[in-house]
Amino acid sequence: MNNTFVVGISDMKLSTNPGDVIVTYSLGSCLGVTVYDPRARIGGMVHCLLPSAAAAREKARANPFMFVNTGVAMTVRRLVDLGADKDRLVFKAAGGANMRKDRIFDTGVRNFKALMKLLDRNGRRLTAKDVGGTIPRTLFLYLDTGRVVVRSLGKESDL
Repeated sequence: MNNTFVVGISDMKLSTNPGDVIVTYSLGSCLGVTVYDPRARIGGMVHCLLPSAAAAREKARANPFMFVNTGVAMTVRRLVDLGADKDRLVFKAAGGANMRKDRIFDTGVRNFKALMKLLDRNGRRLTAKDVGGTIPRTLFLYLDTGRVVVRSLGKESDL
């Protein structure tokens, strides 16, 4: 049976069923990251609110998915536990917008920088992205093919 799994803010979903779809809605400054193993056809998506758990260790322990650095790492760890091969993982990201045109916190930019730092430190690369700007995005991961679709302002595009 095919299911659609919805990822909320500071949340993560995984699937080993090739018929499933994982989706997260309304990515603003938050960062949505998909992680997919094309051979095992398993993957996950995390919706991170903030870049780093460094200043909020208690919150990170309670919910590692709130932060890019702990959330993406935990997603990878759980996928590997399910049989994904770390060397085959494909990473894609969307979000990181500046919805309020706010230059004080610049959360979207900081979220994306945190992802790039994490991937670089682990010898991984981002395959595709749709980040920045001032628009909200909805992100879909199709487990049968690993196809990632971004929907924004009524338009859809593949990542």
